[in-house]
Amino acid sequence: MTDHQQKVHPVVDVEAPAPTEPLVPSGSAKSEKGNPIQPMRAVPVIQARPLKKRSCWCKCICWTISLIVLLLIILGATVGFLYLAFRPKLPNYSIDSLRISDLRLNFDMTLYAKFDVKITANNPNKKIGIYYEKGGRLSVWYTNSKLCEGSLPKFYQGHQNITKLDVVLTGQAESGSTLMSALQQQQQTGQIPLDLKVHAPVAVKLGKLKMRKVKILGECKLVVDSLSANNVISIKASSCKFRVKL
Repeated sequence: MTDHQQKVHPVVDVEAPAPTEPLVPSGSAKSEKGNPIQPMRAVPVIQARPLKKRSCWCKCICWTISLIVLLLIILGATVGFLYLAFRPKLPNYSIDSLRISDLRLNFDMTLYAKFDVKITANNPNKKIGIYYEKGGRLSVWYTNSKLCEGSLPKFYQGHQNITKLDVVLTGQAESGSTLMSALQQQQQTGQIPLDLKVHAPVAVKLGKLKMRKVKILGECKLVVDSLSANNVISIKASSCKFRVKL
């Protein structure tokens, strides 16, 4: 029996995976799923420079607002102190008498009127004086037509003072014939409505301090019984309202 020389062949496991080279370098980290985690690159941090101009503007605005608020507080405190110290009151006015010196039609068909008005001005304030400045006016109106107008005198009225004023009013109104006819018809009723309007620039004196000029605006609604010239006219009703305009 001839000896056959046997050859030994290595057994190869077909199901075993073929060896592969490592895809991830040694020392690299892996995620939980086995995926490699790429190394983080360092990102340089750029620090923003402070905006000096913007900060300066904000400070200026804050200082300005604070200054305005402070001035308003000081002004309010000053006004409150003056009010409590002087207790200002509006002056009172009343119409004592009204006399018509002339009321007639002109050749140009305008209505000429001349009134004499006596007024009482009362200053009820204990510590406030009133300067009646130049430019004060007093006018008489019938409906929307101004009949006459006159100037108020310039004078000073002291504390708790009562002053009598005599004011002469003159004027000419357009559409005289129509206006005269309306006045005559109204006179037959014995009740003629008239409006006396006051425009008086005044300056208030607080102690020794003379304040800025203001305006006293007023209106007195009258009802008279007649408009006959040179006759005594009876004032049946009178209602006056006044206000101050800065």
